[in-house]
Amino acid sequence: MSDLYYVLDASAFINGFEPKGPYNFTVSEITDEVKDLKSKILLDQAIEEGKIKIKEPKEEFIHELNDIISKSGDDLRLSHADKKLLALALDLLNEYDANIKVLTDDYSMQNVLKILDIPYDSIVTEGIKGVYNWVKTCEGCKREFDADYPFDDCEVCGSKVFKRRIKTY
Repeated sequence: MSDLYYVLDASAFINGFEPKGPYNFTVSEITDEVKDLKSKILLDQAIEEGKIKIKEPKEEFIHELNDIISKSGDDLRLSHADKKLLALALDLLNEYDANIKVLTDDYSMQNVLKILDIPYDSIVTEGIKGVYNWVKTCEGCKREFDADYPFDDCEVCGSKVFKRRIKTY
């Protein structure tokens, strides 16, 4: 278990990550998030040269991740691509018993990685300091709702419902 497997978010490519070693992975949706021409060219070239591999996580790891993030409330803040990338990290850990490091500047992803106890590095930001949960809360009566609460307004008082973070540790 000496090789380091990198799981790469779009911020890695956008901020100039150069693949180190043969174990660099991402999911197909992340390549769509890289928009600037220079980063896109470098990413496409690294994929073409086999330095970065596109790998889709197994469905079981997407389900496992969804269970975890529904409890923390992070499902409110993560995109489909973010969820697949996190599931890929779980998949690689399971498949290769690998030493994994996820490269991302996304604080919600870092929060989930901290919960999963998967190492990560930021590219240009300082990174998170603690673990947070997210709760839908009415700004009027302060009632809290489940993550799947479907309305933007409180069913009790009619005020706006917003996502609030709660530090857990």
